[in-house]
Amino acid sequence: MHNYLRHRVARLSAAVCCGFVFAALMFAPVQAQSVDSAEYDYLENLYLHLHQNPELSFQEKETSARIARELRSVGYVVTENVGGYGVVGVMENGEGPTLLVRADMDGLPVQEQTELSYASQVMGETDAGEPVSVMHACAHDIHMTSLVGLARRMAAQRGTWQGTLVLVGQPAEERVGGAKAMIEEGLFKRFPKPDFNIALHTSAGLQAGQVGLTSGYALANVDSVDIAIKGIGGHGAYPHTTKDPVVLASHIVVALQTLVSRETSPLDSAVVTVGSIHSGTKHNIISNNAHLQLTVRSYTDEVRDNILSGIKRIAEAQAHSMGLPEELWPEVTYSEATPATYNDPELSDRVTAALSKAIGEANVQQLSPVMGAEDFAYFSRTEEKIPSVIFWLGAVSTERMAASKRGELELPSLHSPFFAPEREPTIRTGVAAFTAVALDFLQK
Repeated sequence: MHNYLRHRVARLSAAVCCGFVFAALMFAPVQAQSVDSAEYDYLENLYLHLHQNPELSFQEKETSARIARELRSVGYVVTENVGGYGVVGVMENGEGPTLLVRADMDGLPVQEQTELSYASQVMGETDAGEPVSVMHACAHDIHMTSLVGLARRMAAQRGTWQGTLVLVGQPAEERVGGAKAMIEEGLFKRFPKPDFNIALHTSAGLQAGQVGLTSGYALANVDSVDIAIKGIGGHGAYPHTTKDPVVLASHIVVALQTLVSRETSPLDSAVVTVGSIHSGTKHNIISNNAHLQLTVRSYTDEVRDNILSGIKRIAEAQAHSMGLPEELWPEVTYSEATPATYNDPELSDRVTAALSKAIGEANVQQLSPVMGAEDFAYFSRTEEKIPSVIFWLGAVSTERMAASKRGELELPSLHSPFFAPEREPTIRTGVAAFTAVALDFLQK
């Protein structure tokens, strides 16, 4: 019998115990925006631990174990090792809808340079065994802390809501593997199937205490493309005896720009960036090959498909125009694909209303979509087509935000070694936001 089913009876007993432990809060009025001092101190200590102990994608063994302990300690039925180090905590609380709330857990191979007293000093290893510094440079530690804060508050307020809450600690978001792996291992089959999926992500450009939402497409399709270009090498003094792959690569780079400027509607958005070009070893040698690495970004599936097929068409056509035989045409390969994240408009409106009521309408911003990517996109792209929303959580102090607007400093971006959320207002708002949404969706 699966772990979740095996513990359902045990969970009922734990729920009774939990009810006595939290009796003083169960029947109190719902105050989604308030986190008392003792509770904040608990969550801050958790955040500091997570920040100082990051783990790389697919290596989140200790992180996932800590999240599992936190959920179990307040009465959730917890299953570990779902899709790698994924964690699923379930709390059933009578008849009602099912809400899934997700937080990602992995860190990045970045050496922290924030000069904070609690800065990460952790060294990890890549898949190839190479040593590398590790940092929560995308603030997944904030995401996890907000999830645990939600777990604790919903357990404490069981008398004020009904339905089922599914909390997910997801591994390997940074390498676009965790969400898909958890779904493939039965996230929506082995556990209660959600009616809605919710997630948040810190923003390096939004003030702490505020949140931001985008209705519709919120984050982009992202594809990595490699073009292996072949040529006929030779002496740099006799170019007429060669087929120069550097010249071919240059023509391909220029021609690729037409995919956006001439094949994509001005009303749509797309990016084709050649981030790397390599060929040759010496001044006077024409190489046999060149290699291009591209990142491609879009929102709609139609634009994405046209650009990806267009890259191959252009690469092969340019090689043909230079007289290369077909067996020497470029090889185009695609990898690290992430689909666009689509925020269900109706659900976005409901989340906006819940957040506005909890933290104030002035603190809820409507934002434009971005060309970043999130594998939370997979949660709404299954056969169940579950409505989903991810929203932004401000992480910049009031002072730094004001200085940035005056042009006195540039705010570090996500993935920067200098990025550090203003922890107290960010944690408080993250917990309040998650709780407000959960209480709205699971209200009696």
